[in-house]
This record gives sequence, structure tokens and C-alpha cells, in this order.
Amino acid sequence: MQDKTILTKADIAKYNKIFWKTILGVLAFIALVFVATAFGLFGELPSFRDLENPKSNQASVIYTSDKAELGNYFVQNRSNITYKDISPNVINALISTEDERFKDHSGIDFKRTFTIFLYNFIGKKQGGSTITQQLALNLFSDEGRARSFFKRIPQKLRELVVAIKLERNYTKEEIITMYLNTVDFGNNSYGIKAAARTYFNTTPAKLSAPQAATLIGILKGVTLYSPTRNPDRSLGRRNLILSKMYDADYISVDVYQSAKEKGLELHFRPTNHNEGLATYFRTILKQDIQKTFTQLSITKADGSTYDLDRDGLKIYTTIDSKMQLYAEQAQKEYMKELQAQFNSHWKGRDAFKGNENLIKQGMRRSDRYAVLKEEGKSDEEINADFKKPVKMQIFSWKGNIDTTMTPIDSIKYYKMFLRNSMMAMDPENGEVRAWVGGIDYEHFKYDQVKMGTRQVGSTAKPFTYAVGIDNGYSPCYQVDNVPYTVTGYGEPWTPRAYGSIPGYLTLRKALAKSQNYITAWVMQQVGPTAVATLIKRMGITSDIPPYPSIALGSFEASVYDMVGAYSAFVNHGVWTEPIYLTRIEDKNGNTLYERKPKVVQALNEQTAYVMTYMLKGVVEQGTGVRLRYKYGLTNPIGGKTGTTNDNSDGWFMGITPKLVGGVWTGCEDRAIHFRTTNLGEGANTALPVFALFLKKVYADESLGIKKNIDFPQPKNGVSITLDCGQYQNQETQKPGETGANPDERLGF
Repeated sequence: MQDKTILTKADIAKYNKIFWKTILGVLAFIALVFVATAFGLFGELPSFRDLENPKSNQASVIYTSDKAELGNYFVQNRSNITYKDISPNVINALISTEDERFKDHSGIDFKRTFTIFLYNFIGKKQGGSTITQQLALNLFSDEGRARSFFKRIPQKLRELVVAIKLERNYTKEEIITMYLNTVDFGNNSYGIKAAARTYFNTTPAKLSAPQAATLIGILKGVTLYSPTRNPDRSLGRRNLILSKMYDADYISVDVYQSAKEKGLELHFRPTNHNEGLATYFRTILKQDIQKTFTQLSITKADGSTYDLDRDGLKIYTTIDSKMQLYAEQAQKEYMKELQAQFNSHWKGRDAFKGNENLIKQGMRRSDRYAVLKEEGKSDEEINADFKKPVKMQIFSWKGNIDTTMTPIDSIKYYKMFLRNSMMAMDPENGEVRAWVGGIDYEHFKYDQVKMGTRQVGSTAKPFTYAVGIDNGYSPCYQVDNVPYTVTGYGEPWTPRAYGSIPGYLTLRKALAKSQNYITAWVMQQVGPTAVATLIKRMGITSDIPPYPSIALGSFEASVYDMVGAYSAFVNHGVWTEPIYLTRIEDKNGNTLYERKPKVVQALNEQTAYVMTYMLKGVVEQGTGVRLRYKYGLTNPIGGKTGTTNDNSDGWFMGITPKLVGGVWTGCEDRAIHFRTTNLGEGANTALPVFALFLKKVYADESLGIKKNIDFPQPKNGVSITLDCGQYQNQETQKPGETGANPDERLGF
């Protein structure tokens, strides 16, 4: 007979007491653990101040004058946005997938936690973190989710405590917004704003249901469900999320059925510092801001320095996004053609014959040379290494090419590439509208707008003529175009001249045709010191020695300085410093810095207007005439071409009433150049880029740059004679002299 144990009331009371003691003990233990966690026993917790100001690496955003985003500075490409700027599709996709009871719990979903515990107990591993808990991990755990079980337990406890604190300090809208601003969506896109732009080239507010589902799907596994790396998995995950959105009544059956039939339909635009608009400009801008912050001691409230890659600054510039695009398009369009001319011009010839040192210099400047030197290789071993073919990717105007060549050949290849730079600005307020520092930032990092300086050639001639006009000479004044030696200023100087036009020419025609002899004659009349002084007053920051040869541009200057100087001709003689940065704000919108341009009355207003008249002559009848006959620009335009010795540098400076631009073209080394002037002159190497840019600008009516406006006259009118027929009938021919005989006037 089987014994049966009968529990008495005392036994039941005893076991009940043990049971409830155990439950209370467990609860007390859990409470104790939470208290210990809250006091930082298992690791430091964020303070209340940290919760009020959660830290995350936030990209600084660059804005154009027309309110477009030009680019970012970042370690993590993250930009914060507000709840109202996020499509409801994103919110609904996230909640239906990650945390169905997000709006009801207080940071910890206990029902889900215990359910997940049971699932894990039977071997069905699932995650139990709420959106708030995931946010806590993202914001306050530098190392991310711990893989070790023993490290994960205390981390999880801290995560729970922080989640509760977040719920107490923030609204549900603020929590979900912070979450979407901090999560990693892959492809260097942190936060929903960067993700929307990277994958669909749109804003978070415009994300459709399938687009939102695709992005939220990435969060389950940045690589596993990446739309670019694993599109099939991504598509399946997207459709699963769409079904959850439908089940939760976030989308209608029609939207669901239509969306799940579509492909991913990506508009993928990967973000890196080598791509996008104004890559050279963004680099110069960053250096400028860092320098400004240091010089003016602009720091945070705690005294620490601002980090453009992490502190989410808002940077406002003068660049116009459309003009910038047109400038880059114009450069690419023409430089493809010009490079083909250059390659054909040198076909079958060795440009490095007699220039072998250029190759040696290229070797010593390369990263490969530095690495080999650090490895202790001898010069003989290094030379041998540079002659071994290796796989590499090289730039071409048709796109990057994967190829195999020797490092020596790659040096030659790149040195035979024509470089080009361009800048355009508003002459009235000094605001830079377009900045193209080179032909390809990925392969040619050096900025040729502001950092690089080259000989300016004949684009310097207007400075000499301006001093002449300022000293009383009329543009109608005639000079015999014969060789002329400038004396009295050091060694006698006689310029060389090509394509000299015989006979007497007016000063206007002499400038239009870029005649060296008459320019030298003007220099003799005014002196190099006066010219050098004017050049400096017009904003040229490079060294200008007061030698007669500066009349022909023997000095070097940057495109940036030259455009600023020419703008003074248009702006009534007032030089306005070219500016491209207007304001910087912190991530909360507080203004940290504002910039105003420097202003100098560089020229007499009448002289400046006369110079616009003379520069118009260059386009109407001189070296810039192809703007008219080839590019159809018949509106009021002035300009000046420039070509240095051996065609090493080609320049064009262009002026219109509302826009002034400068273009430079040349190889990295001046020894590599076109062998003939008809190909190497600025009219062929630089002018077309400006022409194509201007045509695109005029075609876009939204920019408000009208063609039919002429250069503004001085407020008090023009007293200098511009009508050469009338001028010849006047008695005064030269300041302080009378008489109509040219020989007597010039003292020949």
C-alpha cells in the first residue's frame, strides 16, 4: 500500500511563507541591484546634466546662400532633426517593428521582457530591449553592446536605469527622435537624416512607407540587411516590416499591396569627403574656420575647443548651389576637350625630355617613396621598385580606371594632366558664389583658387592702365606701337612682343589686343611703384616687387585675389574682400561668429568705370572676342586674357555688372605646357570655362542674373572722354601737353 504524504495546514503555511520570502527576497535583490546600479556600483552612469545634453558625434553642416546643404564635416555622418521633420512612416515602421508598446511603457516593457525570457529559455533567442533602452545604449555606452555575458549583465542593468531616467526627462516624441538621430544605418550614415539622403536622396519628411521600412530594416543588422550589400535580404526585411505596419493599421491594404510589389528603388549617394559639390571649397572653409576659432579664442562654455567633425555646428556660406554646379559642369565639359587637345598635341613626343628632374621630384614627393625610405631601402632599390608594374586606380575624364602600370609611368601620367581652377563672386558685396579649386579632389587635393599662386601674365595689364587713367590719360590716347624700353627703375627693361600691331593705337585698343610695347610705355609714364601700390590696394596678397615687368604679370597671384581685384573695377573702385563664410552657429542655433568683408576705396570711381569700358573692348575687338563669336555672349561683358612665358599658364578674368570670375589653367609643373600659343593662350585654355559657366547662369532665370544690364556709371557722370572721335578734336592730348602731332606728344 502506497504511502501518501498529507500536508497539514501548518505545512502549507510554512511553504507559503518560504515561497513569499523567496519572492520578496528575489524582488529585494533585484531592487538592491537596481539601487547599486543607480549609484554606479556596476559602472558610471550619466548625470542629470548628461541626460539633458546627451553626447553624440554630430556632423557639422555647411549651408549655401540658397539654403541647400553643401556638405558635412564628420567622424560619423550624423545630423540631428526634430520630430516634425520625420515622416510618420518612419515612426510607424520603427514602433511596429521594434517596440509595439512604446507609447505605453515607461522605458521597460515588463510584459515583453518576461515573454522574451521564456522564449530564450526554450532556445528561441530574441531581443527584449525597448526603443528607450536601445537609445540608452547608443547614447551612453561608448563600447556598444558587450558580447561577453558577464559584461552584458551589468551593462544591461545600467541600460535599464538610464532608460527609466530618459523616460522621466523626455517626452516620447523626444525619445524616438533622439533614437532616430543616433542609430547607425550603414554606409557612413548615422541618423535618419543622413540615411534618407544616402539611400534615397531625399529628406526624412518625404520618406514613403516602403522607403521607411527599408531604412528601419537596416537596424536589425547594418551589414546583413544592407540595401547595397544584401539587397535580397533587405527587400525581404522591408516587406516583413510593411506587413507589421499593415497589421498595426499604420498603412492601408492598398498601400501595403502596392509597396510590397516594388523593388528597393534606391537612389544611392554614398557620403565621403571626396564627393559632392565644392570639395575643394569645403576643405579651405574648414581650415579657415579652425584658424578663426583659434585666433579669436572661440570656445565652448567649459573652455574646450570646438570640433567641426563632432559638434554639429551650422556653417552658413555665400556659395550658390546652382552656380557652383554650373561652374563644375563648365569645367568638366571643357577640360575634357582641352585635355584631348593637349594629348594630341604631345602625341609621339616626349614632354619630359630635358625635364627628367620633374620625375625625380615626383618620386620624392610620393607616399610610396616615403614608405620605402622608412623601410630602409637604398635609392637604387627605390628606383627599381618604381619601375615594377603594380595595380592601381587612376583618374581619367571618363571616370576612374583600374589598370596596371609602373609608379614612374603614373607620375608621368599625372604630370601631363592640365589642372584648372575657377572662382566667381558678386562684385558689390564680395560674396563668393562658385569655387572650383581643381579638376578632381580625390586625385588632386591641392586647391588652386586660394592656396595656389601662378604668374598672372597679361591679366595684370589693367592695373598699369588703371594708374594711367587715374593720372589723366584717356582710353582714346594714341601711342606708337614700337619697341619701348623702360628706364629709370633699375635695369632697363624692354618687353618681348608677339603679334605686335604696327602703327598708332589707342590705349583701349592696345589693352584689347594685349600689346606689350604700349603697356611698357604706360609703365614708363606712371612708374612701377604706383602700379605695385595699386595692386596691393586691390587686394593682391602675394609679393609684388616694384619692377617694370609687373606690367606684364611677372608676379604670382591666386585666382581668389585676382577675382577680388577685378571686382573693384565693377564696384565703383571699391575693393570688397571676397568672403565665403558669413555665420557659424552651434548645434542649438546660438551664433558663434559672423564675418563682414573689409572694404577699401582702391580706385577713383571714374577710373574704375573707364576700366570697365576698356575691358569691354577686350571682348568686343580683342583677345576675348570668342566670347562673342563662339559662345554668343553679346551682352555687356568685359575681361582680360593672360598667357605666361612658354604658355605655362592660361588665364581669363571676366567681368559683368553682377558677376566677376577668374579662371586659371596649367599643368602642375610650368615646364609642361602647350608648345604653341594658339593652343596655349588663355583665350583657348581658360576663357571657354568662364563662357560655358556664364551661359548656364544666364539660362537659369531663377538666379536673377540678367544679361541686358550694363555697368553702372558714376553717380556724378563721366568726365573722361570715351568717344575717340570727339577726343581727337580736343586740344588736350596728354596731361600737361597740347598739340595734335603724335611725335610731339610722345617726345619721339
